[in-house]
Amino acid sequence: MKNLVQVLSLYLMCLYGCLCQEDDPQDFMLLAGPLTNHLRMDLSTKPIDAFDCSHPLPLGSRPYFQYLQSRGVTHFKVPLSWAQLLPTGDPSQPSQPALSCYRTFLEQLVEAGLKPLVVLHRSALPEALRSRYGGWESAELPDVFQQYAEFVFLAYGELAHSWVTLSHLEELRDEVNLQLKHALHAHANVYHLYHHLFPGQGGHVSIGVRASDVPILYQSEAAIKECLDFLSVQIEYNCTSKSNLAEELRRLQKANGQIPIVIYKMNINGCSFSQFQPLGNILQVLQNGDLQILGCDMVDLFEELDLVDTLNSLSDHTGHALSVNYQRVWDKFGTQTISERDIFLNESFPDGFQWATSSESFKVEGGWSEHGKGETLWDRFGHEHQAFQNQTADLACDSYHKVDYDVYLLRGLLVNTYQFSISWARIFPSGHWGSHSEKGALYYDSLINALIEAGIEPAVTLHHWDLPQALQDYGGWTNDSIAEAFKDYADFCFFRFGDRVRTWNTFSSPWVISHAGYGTGQHPPGIKNYVVASYQVTHNMLKSHAEAWHVYNDKYRKDQGGKVGIALDSNWAEPPSSSSKPEDVVAADRYLQFMLGWFAHPIFVDGDYPPLLKSQIEQKRRDCSLSVPAILPFFTAAESKRIRGTADFLGLNHYTSRLVNASDGGCVPGPEGVGDFKAYVDHAWPSTESDWIHSAPWGLRRLLNYVSAEYLNVTKVPVYITGNGIPTGYSGDTINDTERTEYLKGYINEALKAIHLDGVDVQRFTVQSLMDGFEGPKGYSQRFGLHYVNFEDPNRPRTPKQSAYFYSDIIKRNGFADTRERSPQQEPKFQTIMRQPTLPPSEVPSRSKVVWEKFSSQSNFQRKLYHYGTFPKGFQWGVTSSAYQIEGGWNVDGKGASVWDTFTHKPGSIANGDIACDSYHRLEEDLYMLRALRVKTYRFSLSWSRIFPNGRRNSLNQKGVNYYNRLINGLLAYNITPMVTLYHWDLPQALQDLDGWDNIQMVEIFNDFCDFCFSTFGKRVKFWLTFNQPYTIAWSGYGLGQIPPNVSKPGDAPYRVAHNLLKAHATVYHTYDKKYRKSQGGLVSIALNADWAEPKDVNNPREVMAADRALQFQLGWFAHPIFKTGDYPDAMKWQVGNKSELQGLPGSRLPTFTNDDKAYIRGTADVFCINAYTTKVIRQVTARLSPQSYYNDQDVGEEEEGDSPTTAIKGQRAVAWGLRRLLNWIKEEYGDPEIYVTENGVPTAPKTTVDDTDRIFYYKTYIDEALKAHDLDGVKVRGYSVSSLMDSFEWLNRYTVGFGLHHVDFTHPSRPRTPKRSAHYYYQVMRDNGFPQSEDGTPIYGNFRKDFIWSTATASYQIEGGWRADGKGLSIWDKFAHTPLRVFNDDTGDIACDSYNKVEEDVAMLRRLKVTHYRFSISWSRVLPDGTTKNINEAGLNYYHRLVDALLIANIQPHITLYHWDLPQALQDVGGWENDSIIDRFREYADFIFTHLGDKVKFWITINEPYNIANIGHGYGAAAPGISFRPGTLPYIVGHNLIKAHAEAWHLYNDNYRTKQGGIISITINSDWSEPRNPYKQEDVEAARRVVQFYIGWFAHPIFNGDYSDTMKTIIRERSLAAGLSKSRLPEFSPAEIQRVKGTYDYFGFNHYTTVLAFPVEYGNLQHYDADRGAGTIADRTWLDSGSAWLKVSPFGFRKILNFIKEEYGNPPIIITENGISARGPVDLNDVHRIHYYENYINQVLKAYLLDGVDIRGYTAWSLMDNLEWATGFSERFGLFYVNRSDSKLPRVAKNSVARYATIITCNGFPDPTLGPHECLNPEPEGTSAPSTTLPVLPVENVRFLGMELSSGSAEVALYSVFALSITGVLSVITVTYLYRKSDRSSVESVRMETL
Repeated sequence: MKNLVQVLSLYLMCLYGCLCQEDDPQDFMLLAGPLTNHLRMDLSTKPIDAFDCSHPLPLGSRPYFQYLQSRGVTHFKVPLSWAQLLPTGDPSQPSQPALSCYRTFLEQLVEAGLKPLVVLHRSALPEALRSRYGGWESAELPDVFQQYAEFVFLAYGELAHSWVTLSHLEELRDEVNLQLKHALHAHANVYHLYHHLFPGQGGHVSIGVRASDVPILYQSEAAIKECLDFLSVQIEYNCTSKSNLAEELRRLQKANGQIPIVIYKMNINGCSFSQFQPLGNILQVLQNGDLQILGCDMVDLFEELDLVDTLNSLSDHTGHALSVNYQRVWDKFGTQTISERDIFLNESFPDGFQWATSSESFKVEGGWSEHGKGETLWDRFGHEHQAFQNQTADLACDSYHKVDYDVYLLRGLLVNTYQFSISWARIFPSGHWGSHSEKGALYYDSLINALIEAGIEPAVTLHHWDLPQALQDYGGWTNDSIAEAFKDYADFCFFRFGDRVRTWNTFSSPWVISHAGYGTGQHPPGIKNYVVASYQVTHNMLKSHAEAWHVYNDKYRKDQGGKVGIALDSNWAEPPSSSSKPEDVVAADRYLQFMLGWFAHPIFVDGDYPPLLKSQIEQKRRDCSLSVPAILPFFTAAESKRIRGTADFLGLNHYTSRLVNASDGGCVPGPEGVGDFKAYVDHAWPSTESDWIHSAPWGLRRLLNYVSAEYLNVTKVPVYITGNGIPTGYSGDTINDTERTEYLKGYINEALKAIHLDGVDVQRFTVQSLMDGFEGPKGYSQRFGLHYVNFEDPNRPRTPKQSAYFYSDIIKRNGFADTRERSPQQEPKFQTIMRQPTLPPSEVPSRSKVVWEKFSSQSNFQRKLYHYGTFPKGFQWGVTSSAYQIEGGWNVDGKGASVWDTFTHKPGSIANGDIACDSYHRLEEDLYMLRALRVKTYRFSLSWSRIFPNGRRNSLNQKGVNYYNRLINGLLAYNITPMVTLYHWDLPQALQDLDGWDNIQMVEIFNDFCDFCFSTFGKRVKFWLTFNQPYTIAWSGYGLGQIPPNVSKPGDAPYRVAHNLLKAHATVYHTYDKKYRKSQGGLVSIALNADWAEPKDVNNPREVMAADRALQFQLGWFAHPIFKTGDYPDAMKWQVGNKSELQGLPGSRLPTFTNDDKAYIRGTADVFCINAYTTKVIRQVTARLSPQSYYNDQDVGEEEEGDSPTTAIKGQRAVAWGLRRLLNWIKEEYGDPEIYVTENGVPTAPKTTVDDTDRIFYYKTYIDEALKAHDLDGVKVRGYSVSSLMDSFEWLNRYTVGFGLHHVDFTHPSRPRTPKRSAHYYYQVMRDNGFPQSEDGTPIYGNFRKDFIWSTATASYQIEGGWRADGKGLSIWDKFAHTPLRVFNDDTGDIACDSYNKVEEDVAMLRRLKVTHYRFSISWSRVLPDGTTKNINEAGLNYYHRLVDALLIANIQPHITLYHWDLPQALQDVGGWENDSIIDRFREYADFIFTHLGDKVKFWITINEPYNIANIGHGYGAAAPGISFRPGTLPYIVGHNLIKAHAEAWHLYNDNYRTKQGGIISITINSDWSEPRNPYKQEDVEAARRVVQFYIGWFAHPIFNGDYSDTMKTIIRERSLAAGLSKSRLPEFSPAEIQRVKGTYDYFGFNHYTTVLAFPVEYGNLQHYDADRGAGTIADRTWLDSGSAWLKVSPFGFRKILNFIKEEYGNPPIIITENGISARGPVDLNDVHRIHYYENYINQVLKAYLLDGVDIRGYTAWSLMDNLEWATGFSERFGLFYVNRSDSKLPRVAKNSVARYATIITCNGFPDPTLGPHECLNPEPEGTSAPSTTLPVLPVENVRFLGMELSSGSAEVALYSVFALSITGVLSVITVTYLYRKSDRSSVESVRMETL
């Protein structure tokens, strides 16, 4: 039976194909149906069973239709029920359920590829109409029927194009055929109606009749033929009858005319299925071309075939049908043998295939509470110690700070897509739109932008399991309202990121959320409710997904053009191979429906859950009435419609497979219980670190086939494999992850098979994951990453595993096809450099001494001032390596021994390069690094002995050649230019046995080697270097004997060797020039090296000559012959010749060149290549004559440049400024050649692995010096190469230092390479092509508010002097300064600036400055000598009256500080600030001052810098009172009392004086800004945060926010308790004190000078402030110095800390009460460094005001004049005015900064120079208040500015000009922003600020 059905089905398909080839445009109909009420999936249907929409569509209708379509059926009969659709007969009152039911029915048919043949009505009238009209004998019926037909056409006309009005006319019989007549009239009306409603759409309308009654039909109404597009007939055929079917049809055709016939029903009787011939006769008739048969019923051709019986024979025990699609897949693959299943396909993926890797936010980001991020489920989960070993995702991979690190990995991998998820709680901390976090969004902006810059497409998952905890607190995914919240979140993401993101996953693995989060409770939120919650969660996620899709579709798709899908997870499931049980096949299908279909069916099929799942749950509901195991929500029709089709692709996460047996799950909740199956794995499948993942690659292909058939036939979208991978363990060999490589190889190949062999539309493959991460409950114990992350290192370094290299190779080849090496995309091209004209020999000293004249007199400011700019387009950025240092493979594949092999194998050698970095075997790993860096050039050397093992051509080793071919091709494939060094010190030992470079024969031997290299590689290599550092070869190898060949003959061998090296170089150059240059077009040069030589005393000509000689002996030794005359420098010839004569030798030890030699050597370099590392300070010496030595020949002594940082190699300091001078010297000395810096780098110690801050500082300074040389000096710098690509064998230092941008673990056999932070930094420099000016550094134009306070400041002890005058009492600073060794140089404030006696002079200075205010402090002990009001010193008080009065007369407002550190000693004697009685004393003192001066003073500061008082004075003891023995407690006690004393003084003024005096009062708090030393590192970020909180927050938080910050309280308490103390060392405020202190300010007085870089420091159990803070600080090496070690010029920090104050303390009014810079050493009135400081710092204040809305009311320059700078005495000078202390009158002399600061004040900011000269820039005539001209003024000598000798005035003008020009390009939008902000600024000021 079954076989016959298959035969007939095949036959009918063929028939259909034949008939459809006819000219008739109408398709041949192969009819099935109608549908039965119980879905007896047979092709024969009893009328009594016809489905009439009185019940919902039967379960399984969709697969039934799909099955029919697969068997060749084209049309399906759909008889409508007039009675169901219009129960009352009135079209205005239809039955909505029936209407919807029929629509769904028709839509399912269309989706399955079947065309509906719709029957409007059978014949007899519905009962509701019969009672009204009787029957068809009523003349009214045609109109009623027409109304019904019109209703149907309008409802379904777009879904059906073939109609039968009345299908059984033979049932209408009466004696006069009146019923038939009315029925035919009704048909005619409907026929015309249809074609009127749907003209030109190809629809067909018919009427149905029994074949035998056709003549009666036409006799009754002849005109009916005009109203028929075809005739629907029913035919009887009996196999036993002798009647001929063809003849009967001809008779019918004859009666019918030319109207086509559709055999609507063919009743075949009397045929057995063994009677093939009669059935064949029927089919032959249908094929008869003479008959116009339009279609045929298939029903009785298949007799009583029952599909349910056929399919359900596989599952009789369940009563549920097997998916047709699963059966197809199982039929296709279930019989495969293992060898058939596992056959490997060596093909490529389609062009444009997308290769991806992925990560998930909570697994990698860390930063769990950064910038206001909300708590997620997984945060709570980890903090409740539910993960492995109590691990959390708080830091994870720290990706929140490491965008550059992650994108580096992606560049190396070669992926074109990166799939990552957004943390909902980072964007919306509460889960809702109103809580939007801009900083969270900025993180994703930076990630997306970095990806796009790297050419990588971002694929974003909106939700990957990490629900905001705030939403979970309201039920999470069980709460229906979450759909709206998710919709808003998705809307924001589409709006914010959609312009750059084209692929969106709404969810990833939602099944895991439902199953593990709300079902088993294994994942957060840990709900164990598989009966209700799990299904409700799925329900809500599906609705949320649909809403997000519709948001995108409706609002964004048109403009953004992206795709939105969902990433569903599914295992493959199949019956065990040993089982042939049909029920196991059905169970496997159920497994998939319960996992994948649960989500996929609603989205991709019909908007509802799979029928099988619904029926299974319904069955359980009936069977388990007392304990229902599952409650499935239902979708409304509107919801189903909303969900259906809401995906532009199907994302598939697949990791493993399951074997499935049928079982009786009983009433147990969960998939297996409800689904009646048991899933398990075959233990023969390879296991992984995860119990749930076993490797079964073939399952992926089968699953893809199933997905394609089950879901994508309906919704035609592609498949994206959105997750595939396995975990490995966290111990053992974490780098050699062979199991992952094998896993990926198998799974990727199965995807390839699905595409090539099965036609599945797979367009993307995503490996899970980019790097190891936090794997939920397993914490960090399972590692899915292609990159290893060391979670024990706070840097979280990422190291590629072997699987990363494997995957990148797959991507490179786009699959598994054996492809040849990729041909170069383009050959590198360099302009061929013409030979320089002949240059004269260098003089002695050379004319290049102008370099010392130009630079050596620079000030530290001029030398260190950072230059911003970029190199020219096409600048060659590179990295370097050399063969022996990295290749290893010292004796493999036929390589010969080199001199370094011999040297390092000597007995006692502790290390060698036998393996080194193993680059010979790890080429792909090296290419990975280079791709990730995106360098333009890679300089490497060829191993001579690898190519010619014995050094000669006759020993050619092809395997060695092949290695370099692969390397060169690999470089060119990624547009990296090979820069090849032909010889980098590793001479073949066989040649050294012939004396090596001391043998003149080496010239031709080397030339032959180079000739071979040119011919072999030259078409692809365009940049050749003959030798690397010939100086080192000659001197270290043959003179000192330090390096191979270890010849120690310092007097003559170096000269002979150099001589031969020069000849060899020249010979090779000419070989290239003659044989290859024309065809290859490359460059040839030589890499020379030199340390810059700085004279010890630049003013001593002998020392300048010595420095010049040092350069000639090192660099000129080789450069002079090549670039100048073909001969050695005269300085060299003179020195060696004279020394040789003095030594009694007959001739010079320096060989001579013939004239031919000179001509041959001269000009043999196309460009100048220089290796530079450090600078030496040179002095003239007279060296000894014996022993003979190249070094002694020079008569120079050298020492280190002591002011520069040391490195890991002794004597190799980082002296960046020397590079600029060296490049200038080359320019001057060698005729301005094009220069390539071919090596530059710094060694670090082994303990410095990935966080190599020193290397970053090195490159930041050295590259900038190269940029200065290019931009400022006109040096033709064309390229720069970092040494080196990775740590390697560092010659004599072996592996004890590292130069690399990548750390190499030499203890690991795989030599894993990990990018250091410097690699990311160097990438950024290359990307930016230098150092473009940042927004932070770009000045802004504009003005401060009109009433802005401009001030300068001093402090009483620092300037007043008169320490015992007129009854003044002693202060703690009097005592401190008179204590030996407390103050530098034993300086004191006894006289200081003598301001006590110079009021008029001080006020005159202020008037010259044009300040509006003057901040000064009162000496407490001057007015109250013992600190109490019991003893008042009227003379002291009168001094302040005089000063205040003089200020007011000058129209300068006094701004008084009550306490600036000089406590009366009498109070210190009773405990000072430690004794809380000081609070009352301070209040009394303040009361006294307010009373006596308050009527004239409107601006008050209670205490200056309480931090310094508490910590410097009472912690470190470096300031008065000098206490340091209780650093863990005393600073906090003192700080506590300072805060309370301030509060009391504030309340005193507020309560008693404010109303009548009208002033304002606050406290001045000081703080540095702190940045993380490593901004990519959470630990450093937190350290920087702690520094700020422990600095400014210590005092600001209680005053502005109330109480100490939680940071301080928590840390100090925990550390105190850990040390065994009973309570915190930080005192506590009582609630009343908190209220008393909080709000005691009228403004924020703020002192700021500098910024620091912070990093964590662990102090163990030590109890002091620094240990509590837990941070160390350094400064960026590029920041300008000052006269104070602690103060580095870092203006950007000013704006940042002002913004911090705004955000942290509610944007209070700010008066900057101190800001300035010091100088040390010789006095220079042309204080350009101070001018630079004020211009840049004040400009940052202006930015904070104009751009950021910080409420800044005033600025105060520190200080008015040079004074006693506390413990540093008078050595540090902050003053705008110089105080000449060598003159007893202490005259004040204006520095140049006075004029500049006065101009800024006059302009009230910075006028825009593009608007023309501003009147404020015109200097006003000096007033009479200027200092007396009789005061001695220091002569101002000429100064050097940017290399020019100028007068100080001219230099000032030049500086202003440079400053103006530097800011000319600021965008006008800044001005617009300012105007907007200004107009929007509130006009209502605080009452407290009225005076301002």
